[in-house]
Amino acid sequence: MSAKAISEQTGKEFLFKHLCTSAALQNRFRYANVSADTDWARLTQEHPWLLTERLVVKPDQLIKRRGKLGLVGVDLDLQGVREWLKSRLMKETTVGKAKGVLRNFLVEPFVPHTQEEEYYVCIYATREGDHVLFHHEGGVDIGDVDAKAQRLMVAVDDKLREDQVREELLTHVPEDKKEVLSSFLVGLFNLYEDLYFTYLEINPLVVNKDGVYVLDMAAKIDATADYICKAKWGDVEFPPPFGREAYPEEAYIADLDAKSGASLKLTLLNPRGRIWTMVAGGGASVVYSDTICDLGGVDELANYGEYSGAPSEQQTYDYAKTILSLMTREKHPQGKVLIVGGSIANFTNVAATFKGIVRAIKDYQGPLKEHEVTIFVRRGGPNYQEGLRVMGEVGKTTGIPIHVFGTETHMTAIVGMALGHRPIPNQPPMDAHTANFLLNASSGPMTPAATRTASFSEPRSPTEVSPAKKPKAGPPPDGLHSVLWPQKNVVTDDWTAKATTLFRKQTKAIIWGMQTRAVQGMMDFDYVCSRDEPSVAAMVYPFTGDHKQKFYWGHKEILLPVYKNMADATKKHPEVDVLISFASLRSAFDSTMEAMQFPQIRTISIIAEGIPEAQTRKMIKVADEKGVTIIGPATVGGIKPGCFKIGNTGGMLDNILASKLYRPGSVAYVSRSGGMSNELNNIISRTTDGVYEGVAIGGDRYPGSTFMDHVLRYQDTPGVEMIVVLGEIGGTEEYRICQGIIEGRITKPVVCWCIGTCATMFSSEVQFGHAGACANQASETALAKNQALRDAGAYVPKSFDELGNVIRTVYDELVANGTIVPAQEVPPPTVPMDYSWARELGLIRKPASFMTSICDERGQELIYAGMPITEVFKEEMGLGGVLGLLWFQRRLPRYACQFIEMCLMVTADHGPAVSGAHNTIVCARAGKDLISSLTSGLLTIGDRFGGALDAAAKQFSKAFDSGMLPMEFVNKMKKDGKLIMGIGHRVKSVNNPDMRVQILKDFVKQHFTSTQLLDYALDVEKITTSKKPNLILNVDGFIGVAFVDLLRTCGGFTRDEADEFVEIGALNGIFVLGRSMGFIGHYLDQKRLKQGLYRHPWDDISYVLPEHMSM
Repeated sequence: MSAKAISEQTGKEFLFKHLCTSAALQNRFRYANVSADTDWARLTQEHPWLLTERLVVKPDQLIKRRGKLGLVGVDLDLQGVREWLKSRLMKETTVGKAKGVLRNFLVEPFVPHTQEEEYYVCIYATREGDHVLFHHEGGVDIGDVDAKAQRLMVAVDDKLREDQVREELLTHVPEDKKEVLSSFLVGLFNLYEDLYFTYLEINPLVVNKDGVYVLDMAAKIDATADYICKAKWGDVEFPPPFGREAYPEEAYIADLDAKSGASLKLTLLNPRGRIWTMVAGGGASVVYSDTICDLGGVDELANYGEYSGAPSEQQTYDYAKTILSLMTREKHPQGKVLIVGGSIANFTNVAATFKGIVRAIKDYQGPLKEHEVTIFVRRGGPNYQEGLRVMGEVGKTTGIPIHVFGTETHMTAIVGMALGHRPIPNQPPMDAHTANFLLNASSGPMTPAATRTASFSEPRSPTEVSPAKKPKAGPPPDGLHSVLWPQKNVVTDDWTAKATTLFRKQTKAIIWGMQTRAVQGMMDFDYVCSRDEPSVAAMVYPFTGDHKQKFYWGHKEILLPVYKNMADATKKHPEVDVLISFASLRSAFDSTMEAMQFPQIRTISIIAEGIPEAQTRKMIKVADEKGVTIIGPATVGGIKPGCFKIGNTGGMLDNILASKLYRPGSVAYVSRSGGMSNELNNIISRTTDGVYEGVAIGGDRYPGSTFMDHVLRYQDTPGVEMIVVLGEIGGTEEYRICQGIIEGRITKPVVCWCIGTCATMFSSEVQFGHAGACANQASETALAKNQALRDAGAYVPKSFDELGNVIRTVYDELVANGTIVPAQEVPPPTVPMDYSWARELGLIRKPASFMTSICDERGQELIYAGMPITEVFKEEMGLGGVLGLLWFQRRLPRYACQFIEMCLMVTADHGPAVSGAHNTIVCARAGKDLISSLTSGLLTIGDRFGGALDAAAKQFSKAFDSGMLPMEFVNKMKKDGKLIMGIGHRVKSVNNPDMRVQILKDFVKQHFTSTQLLDYALDVEKITTSKKPNLILNVDGFIGVAFVDLLRTCGGFTRDEADEFVEIGALNGIFVLGRSMGFIGHYLDQKRLKQGLYRHPWDDISYVLPEHMSM
């Protein structure tokens, strides 16, 4: 949601901090918040004026008309405030239909004033601009302010001037107050704009000889502008509407939503209810709530929520487990139902999201069975068959009753099943698999009979379904079937020509953003539509240089140019007139404004959700001035079968074919929701000859183009014979359709349904999934709009459940009277399935190029040898534990992890003189980078330097395992002329022992369960040091033999596994890893000391001539 209500305290804090005006603003920051746990002594310390002034106290919980309800205590001292609160604080009260507990109160100084000093001011946003309302009489008895107040509309991008305020708003204000009020109102308007308010009301505003007092204030801000206003807003808390408690689970999901590119919403309505929903899609979630309420389930509906925008498996799991946790806290005598519903997804991988839900069901299978939960599932979209299969399987394995349905079942039919209004089919019909990219060869000339399950209501014959009224006859179109149609700009009051036909078979588009999957989907659609060329001419991606990107056109590969900026793309491709923008919500405004500077761009689709409303309105204004059609923001786009599709619209190719979107039908539709637009594709394809064109205008409050814009286009398009509109609660755009029908401007049959009918049944306000889905007045409710459409002559069903029946009835009438003549079906060309998608569906297999068994980064959380990274830190495994997981695929004992860490510490460095450090230093001084210098040092490691760990382990193990005595081993090595690896040191000896070895020896003797090989090596050392004192067991040899003891005796490995790790070189890795730390240290040291190029001194080099020359 964008416009969110803030508390009065927050609103006043914004005002006092940021208001710029010459008017004397009084009582700045003089307010105190009181709740049940308030420490009054501390409160009076922080606000000493509480002890000396007369006070006002009132609840600060988004309650309207508090004065009328007796919820304002006036002219009290502090003791009076406390007495007044005793009967109200933490007490339940009723406001309208909502019951709630009064928890938060605001205490402010009392301002003595007369009625004549009270004023009313309100600023609110509309599509065309911001309206400023002012009335010279304020207070609780103001009455119908809309009828009384002076009104001034400030157009988008315009500024409010003081002279305007005085002339148009302050006509009934005394002259001596006009200057103060005009300055205050201009400052207030500037604050409203700068801090992205969408609504700001002050009543009363008191102006007297001392200055201006803001007494009561109500406000909403555009929450999507957080990234712009964070510095000024700070951390804003958005309180729930009165009558609905704030639950921690709601805050948890809101936090998940904020951290995700997907959309996750949850509102708890009745935590004790038996009907719970987990619905995919902002529009679909409203439809399911409507249907539940229509069937009498409003009192048992526990929650409203939605997940959409392709959430990951982990995000879906977190969302699902939250709902399952909530619904299994209290038992219900009738058991409970969970409706996992959704429309047909455009781009979300249904199987991937269902995996998260399945994980949650498995985790909660005990509580779910204990609470007698039955689950009903209906979903469609990419890979939905696999998702449904997995969901059905978990029902069988857990014993939880789970009923699973796909696109063959009407979207809301499962609600009737769940609530007992219709029987549950034993084996529902299933559509073809996602892999079936071929059109059914049996398709006849007529549209085949629908196979979908009927709605919860009994099937009705066509004659039983009728609209409230027939459309009224209107004047002839007067040649309106033209290429351009006029669209009136409300702000400038002039008419700008916009295209009737947005997309043709030759339409070319530029894609803004590196959205390769969407582009490939468009090209596959183009191919099955038998287009001569792809609809995508180029891509724009500012974060890379110009290059080519590879795509498939049917069976062959083609290259698509990618440009760094729009200027180059439009210059190279003058034929392009459509821009599809996948820019992020932060960059969509700038990129769209830039695109509209190129006259060839006539249509722009903006996919991003969450663009601040003020920015959207500026885009709309420029688009109207330039005659550009904007689809979106917050949309999936639109589709014109046989011609063009925007991005991911229509979903995967199997859905394109199933819904016959590869060729035009006779029905055009417009909706807000992207997911519901795909559901309309499905419904229309099953009840008519198919879709001619469909557009999802987007769920924001101010879509770039409106319902009426597209309905008028369809009215003026010869190929369209009937129009379907899926409206929504919020806004008044549907009334323009009513007016168009009544005035005769719209003469084609219009089937229309507005979703959100459940909103009037809830006791408190619910913000649905779309930002614009909220009624601010009675006329914006879905019920009011549906009735108005019915009265105007549109075909309006009784519920969404009957929408398909009404569409079929109207279509059959048009076929019967000859208006529509169904065309012969022609199978489209086949398109090969992408390898990656075929593999996702499990249709093919191929040997992997790599195999790995130590790490998996594909999920939500990094996994080391089967252990999530969070567990690694939770268990405090340390570096030794991580090395055990990654090198040995085992969780080693604590002492083993410590030993590994000690080995890394003692091998980290041995001074600059050794060959590896020397090489690193020389390389660093030659100006090479860290990696090159480190590699130079590591390349010296071998049998002579540092690489003796493996060799020592192998030699000592072989001798010990063969039963050879230490003396025999020493004699044999001498006889063979071989060095004993791990024996000998250039500096250390029995008289000057290596403390590194001593430290390790003490630890090993104390913690290892057995040290057989170490003891054997120490016996060898006694023999070698008797001959020469520096032939000691050195640190490499000690680590090598001790590690063999560790692997053989720690209990984690078989003897063969332990020997294999020695054989494949694992032990040398200890020295390489440890010494890398020292080499890096030497590199950094040389850089820090700024040492120059190294040149070896002459006097340290013996220059000798070849022998034959010296003789």
